[in-house]
Amino acid sequence: MHQVLYCLTDEHDWRLVALGGAVCLLASAAAISLFHRARATKGVGRLAWLGLDAAVSGCGIWATHFIAMLAYGPGGAGAYNIPVTILSLIFAISVTFVGLSIAVSSSRAASILLGGAIVGSGVAAMHFTGMAALEIPARVDWIGSTVSVSVLSGIVFAALALLVAARRDDLFHALTATVLLTVAIVAHHFTAMGAVVLTPDPTLAIGGLSIPPASLSLLTASAAVAIIAIALVAALLDRRAKVELGAQQMVLDTALENMSQGLCMFDADGKIMLFNERYAAMLRRTDIALTGRLLVDVLREEQAKGEWQGDADEFFARLVADAREGRTTTDAVNRFGRSIRVVNQPMQGGGWVATFEDVTEWLEAQAKISHMARHDALTGLPNRVLFHEQLEQGLRRTRSGDQLAVLCLDLDHFKDINDSLGHPIGDALLKEVGRRLAAAVGESDTVARLGGDEFAVVQVGRSEETAARSLAGRLVEVISAPYEIDDHQIVIGVSIGISLSPQDGSDPSELLKNADLALYRAKADGRGTYRFFETGMDARAQARRLLEMDLRAALQRDEFEAYYQPIRDVASGRVVAFEALLRWNHPQRGLIAPIDFIPLAEETGLILQLGEFVLRSACTDAVTWPDDVDLAVNLSPVQFKNPNLIASVIAALTASGLDARRLELEITESVLLQNSEATLATLHDLRAMGVRISLDDFGTGYSSLSYLRSFPFDKIKIDRSFVSELATREDSMAIIRAVTGLGRSLGIVTTAEGVENDAQLELLRREGCTQAQGYLFSKPRPAADVALMLNRPRLLASA
Repeated sequence: MHQVLYCLTDEHDWRLVALGGAVCLLASAAAISLFHRARATKGVGRLAWLGLDAAVSGCGIWATHFIAMLAYGPGGAGAYNIPVTILSLIFAISVTFVGLSIAVSSSRAASILLGGAIVGSGVAAMHFTGMAALEIPARVDWIGSTVSVSVLSGIVFAALALLVAARRDDLFHALTATVLLTVAIVAHHFTAMGAVVLTPDPTLAIGGLSIPPASLSLLTASAAVAIIAIALVAALLDRRAKVELGAQQMVLDTALENMSQGLCMFDADGKIMLFNERYAAMLRRTDIALTGRLLVDVLREEQAKGEWQGDADEFFARLVADAREGRTTTDAVNRFGRSIRVVNQPMQGGGWVATFEDVTEWLEAQAKISHMARHDALTGLPNRVLFHEQLEQGLRRTRSGDQLAVLCLDLDHFKDINDSLGHPIGDALLKEVGRRLAAAVGESDTVARLGGDEFAVVQVGRSEETAARSLAGRLVEVISAPYEIDDHQIVIGVSIGISLSPQDGSDPSELLKNADLALYRAKADGRGTYRFFETGMDARAQARRLLEMDLRAALQRDEFEAYYQPIRDVASGRVVAFEALLRWNHPQRGLIAPIDFIPLAEETGLILQLGEFVLRSACTDAVTWPDDVDLAVNLSPVQFKNPNLIASVIAALTASGLDARRLELEITESVLLQNSEATLATLHDLRAMGVRISLDDFGTGYSSLSYLRSFPFDKIKIDRSFVSELATREDSMAIIRAVTGLGRSLGIVTTAEGVENDAQLELLRREGCTQAQGYLFSKPRPAADVALMLNRPRLLASA
């Protein structure tokens, strides 16, 4: 140590020593800055930064050495061998490049220390090669122990410098590493110079390829300038790169923290490299350290707290294996009551990026959409789509010997409720019907609303027909019970059609079709009941569909014609009116009576067009009759629900020119069962126009004297069923006597229908019946025969 201090104080020019130290410090600062840049880049960019770093470091070491040698007094009389001097510079750059490359290539401390040690060895190699270039008239000897200390100090301080620099890229670590690298170079040089022993020897001469100290001063100064220039350029590049990197980092951080998804990046070993706050918050990992930790350790910690279910090691091993094999995987996990979708995307070079998306609300929305697509919005019951799916499942689950029943339900008179009380009441009624149905069926049965007032039930797991019969009877009873809705007491019924599997079909569509056919039979049989499917129903349904198609086509082809039957005054025998009766001239079937197609027309709504046709045609024909002969036209209950009824009557009268007082409209008692207030208002409006109103088929329906009191009918027509038994049954005679007496008392004309013989006519005359109509006088005939019927009192049916 004494020798080293003596060398520094007595054998060196301190001004040049200070200059050499400044150059060394500047070069070290540049070298550490470039070392950080090399670690931050990859590939060719890293190689470029390493080359620049090695050049700056090597030149810095070389310049420091030769500036310090200029400060060395005993060396002033010598010169420096040029090739060896250049070789020393090459050693400084190349060995430093190797050491820096090793330190940059890994984040392990051992590799960084090894790289730093090699850089320190490069300092020693440059120093002793540079000393070998010194040519003076003296022998140069070395103190071995001091040499060892100098080499060791360079290696230790250089290794520490790179280790500190690799820990973090900030000002403190950069300054510390710069000082350590400067100490490594300076401590090695001056300790090694303290090991030099010069013995004068005049026999040693200076070679021809040597450079004098003055020239070396210029060369060293140039090298120092070059080092400073390179360092400045490197500093500027490094500053710009850091600014750009900082801006990119800010953008990246902003993007990461404003993502709706959580993000976490893992290296090839499964260690957490990067994550955003959304990830930590979503998985509730904000209170634990994550960066640099293995995912499996985090999972084990959560498993110990009961926050992770499953095998953490197996889960982690699968993730790492998938990433290594380049497989993108998607998982769904449930954390703290939230559904999270995780997508693991492998990265090049190993590792993977995982994104975490909270899909709880999305799944709930999807479930709601799926529910809406398969359920009725009003009642909450399964709709037609889900009903078909569950019917198919029921058919697949049905074991050998078991039976599956499909029940199709149609509410009776629901349309009347909708029309009279409004759709809100109708909707409330449908909800209550759905609730009653769901409560009445078994746990394994399915209730669905198919649309409108149509419902369906699948009954599974029963092997006997009586189970379906029992369920149908129970449903009829439950649905028919009164309803209290918004202070309205409502009574409806239900008609049910039943098909059974396997005997009635094994396909959902076939079973529904057959149940629908049975439903049609139940409605035709009076409603409020149920019927099982029978084989013949399909043929009858086919015939009905054909008839309906023909009926629609007949309207377009004008195949309908108004026929007329005379109504005679019983006392005088004179024709006082004709009743218009519709006939269908079918091109293949011939003349079809109303009883065969009117019910179908009423059911399909075609009765509205037929009714308007009869009204227009009959009014046009009646204008040509004598003024004292009136026209009677029947109105269907369906027509009476049409809000355009009055407009149709006015249009027919206006178009034909018929006096309204000659028109008589016949209605049945069922019309009065509909919305009574609206019905009576329409009747009064018609009567105010001069049109007369007749109550047809009196005594066969819901006869009530209140009808006669609520509206002043012009005529009561006694049904043919009483007239046909007039001579054989006393009760029929009593009924006719009562009705005719009632008519006289109220001033209402009475007309007996279906009079076929003189005995019946005589009894009616005796009881005071006003008018008579029937085959005794004439069957219904076309308009061309009206004159004949007026002239001949009796035009028998055979005529």
